[in-house]
Amino acid sequence: MNDDVPLAEVLREARFHAVDMLGIPAEYSAVVEASAAWQIVQEAGDTIDSPFGRKIAQGLARIEQSPVEEQQRLVRAAARRYAMTAPPRPASPPASRAPGHSR
Repeated sequence: MNDDVPLAEVLREARFHAVDMLGIPAEYSAVVEASAAWQIVQEAGDTIDSPFGRKIAQGLARIEQSPVEEQQRLVRAAARRYAMTAPPRPASPPASRAPGHSR
């Protein structure tokens, strides 16, 4: 993050990097963006039940009015909190089975 790029745009860009970084299908990248936005808005003190909807957009807009240093602090704090509470990721993707085979 820097002075020239708003937080919402940073989140949109991170969404595309998540596909490679997390090894997820591209169609799930919007969920990653929403989850990250939700974490950040909650770190700012908003209590929101869902990572989707107008309240997230309003929270991000409010945060974007803060100094860049405060935005960066919120992002770092949200990332730390997520890292502590996220389920562990498998070391490697599960082996895929051939079509038509069952257990």
